[in-house]
Amino acid sequence: MTTIRKHLLTAFAALSMGAAAIGAHAQATSQGQPAEGRYSHAEHQQKRAEFAAKRAEFAAKRTAKLHDALKITPAQENAWNAFVASMKPAARHEGGQRPDRAAQASLSAPQRMAMHVEMQKRRTAAMEGRLGALNSFYAVLTPEQKKTFDEKAGRLQGHFGRHGGGRGGWQQRGNGDTARG
Repeated sequence: MTTIRKHLLTAFAALSMGAAAIGAHAQATSQGQPAEGRYSHAEHQQKRAEFAAKRAEFAAKRTAKLHDALKITPAQENAWNAFVASMKPAARHEGGQRPDRAAQASLSAPQRMAMHVEMQKRRTAAMEGRLGALNSFYAVLTPEQKKTFDEKAGRLQGHFGRHGGGRGGWQQRGNGDTARG
């Protein structure tokens, strides 16, 4: 009987400590203090800015590396610059501010779908612009440069024009296997 009583008391003590911890956490977050391990809004914005700066730095390094690998001539420099400019990610929601969640919730299902279709049309138009710049750039490359570009661009495709940079998609390895790149 004493063993059961000891187990029950131990379990009760553990539950009460857990409840106290949850209560303290709820009180801290309800008073507007960020939860442990979370950032305030200003800190979050600062971290985002730092990450964006690092991402831009890495993109510049990749672009310079591709420029060097292609051995771009002065005659090809204008087409290269137009290509690089077209591949930069567009400003988020450049066609207008994205409605907040409350505004989206107040829309009917057809209105939300129409809004999504319009956003997709803007994305498609941006991709068509990038395709035009790519075709113009590709046309001025020599056959050797085209071969190098085809090899390198497959790996860099995921780096140009994506929101988070990220890695390229599935790629073919030299032995015929595919790998996540």
